Amino acid sequence: MLRTTTRLTNCTPTLVLRTKTTSQAVPNISNNGLPTSQQIFDREDKYGAHNYHPLPVALCKGKGVYVWDMEGRKYYDFLSAYSAVNQGHCHPKILDALKDQCEILTLTSRAFYSDVLGEYEEYITRLFGYDKVLPMNTGVEGGETACKLARKWGYKKKGIANNQAKIVFAAGNFWGRTMSAISSSTDPTSYEGFGPYMPGFLTVPYNDLSALEEAVKDPTVCAFMVEPIQGEAGVVVPHDGYLTGIREICSKYNVLFIADEVQTGLGRTGKRLACDHENVRPDILVLGKALSGGVLPVSAVLADDEIMLCIKPGEHGSTYGGNPLGCRVAMAALEVLEEERLAENAEELGIYFRSELQKLPSDKVKLVRGKGLLNAIVISSEYDAWDVCVRLKENGLLAKPTHGDIIRLAPPLTITKFQLEEACDIIAKTISEMS
Repeated sequence: MLRTTTRLTNCTPTLVLRTKTTSQAVPNISNNGLPTSQQIFDREDKYGAHNYHPLPVALCKGKGVYVWDMEGRKYYDFLSAYSAVNQGHCHPKILDALKDQCEILTLTSRAFYSDVLGEYEEYITRLFGYDKVLPMNTGVEGGETACKLARKWGYKKKGIANNQAKIVFAAGNFWGRTMSAISSSTDPTSYEGFGPYMPGFLTVPYNDLSALEEAVKDPTVCAFMVEPIQGEAGVVVPHDGYLTGIREICSKYNVLFIADEVQTGLGRTGKRLACDHENVRPDILVLGKALSGGVLPVSAVLADDEIMLCIKPGEHGSTYGGNPLGCRVAMAALEVLEEERLAENAEELGIYFRSELQKLPSDKVKLVRGKGLLNAIVISSEYDAWDVCVRLKENGLLAKPTHGDIIRLAPPLTITKFQLEEACDIIAKTISEMS
């Protein structure tokens, strides 16, 4: 069922190179007027910071579940920009919202009201069932906002002494690379060489309710922040009842339950939120990534008045947070998720996908885990996940390794059964060729 490679003909050939001495445009005549993939690699290596190690593929177009490289090769996208494009690449409804709004008003800052922000605030708070939303841009900003809210609530509502509030995190967490985010990390790649770290951050083992309860007995703990499923750690799924247990423990000790659903939310795991699998309601909900369908950075922090109104004017904000363009795009992105029943599609196809992955040879794939269309395979120690991903790329599917032996497999939620069958054939072929 493997498909043939399709040539791409409409990558826009607008790139020119300029010399430092004459500033004259010098056309790049290779690859039908476009730079080759190798030229893209070389240019980024020369002019860009070396803080990423991308798979060797240079992309120039995306549509639905597919992306194309500079030479016109077509691939299934099984990373979905770390779940930012749940709605598929360049969804027409989201792009229409972007185009329509960008010709009217893009940014006011929060120094003034805009006609779109309140509309968005009403829509998203009603959809998720919270009193208030605080709009931000990136997922890590959402996490930072949640931590600030929790500390402020701890001082104003719980009565914690000034500058003594603690926040507990689950080991193996990943919510970004700011100084706060790495201060909660247990991954040396994230935190080594960047100290000193944020005070008042503690960690407990993930999926360990006893350790959590012991930690939150401390009356200076104001919150526990956790991913319902740990994405960057390798799609680590907790035991049934973990989220329910978190809710019960946090309520018992008057500690806020912060759910980092930046990656797991918005249909990815087969429900609108991953917390919905256990019908638990966090005190603070953090959303991002697919909140804009991959069009531009949009994130949101939702909470009820008792928490949200602890922060007063001037105590937190963002120049771009809640901008009219982002608000209009976010509403369209959420409408796509609801109207196209993408969570339901993720649930149905996720069951099929894991059943197919379970058929892979056990001497090469040690473990399959996931929920909805957020899944991962753990490769046997004699193989390298990076090499497997390179082979997957050569066979027409893009995925990214994490932690050396884990490959995350997360296609856009718009994928069809037929497309998923093709992708499963590619994965099976690639694994069978491993030697």
